[in-house]
Amino acid sequence: MLKLPWHIRTPAVPYHLGWLNYWSAAAARAIGFPDPGRDADLLSRARHTSTGGWVVQLTDAPLDLGDAPHLETLLRTYERFPGIGGRAEP
Repeated sequence: MLKLPWHIRTPAVPYHLGWLNYWSAAAARAIGFPDPGRDADLLSRARHTSTGGWVVQLTDAPLDLGDAPHLETLLRTYERFPGIGGRAEP
């Protein structure tokens, strides 16, 4: 968690990223996901749910912060969605 939950503007915004993420339809709208032009890599490992949400897997294998490509993916995803964790207004 980057900010305490009560400092995040809306409860729809996820508090943090994990290897496997569930974003409700409201959360996806709040963070601007999906954008086919910007999220092709994430969409290749994402599943759209019947309720409009998304299950998004950041990497093919479980996230390993000691693995440089995994860390780069995590950092790139935080850059793509600055609202996650309350770092910026979505």
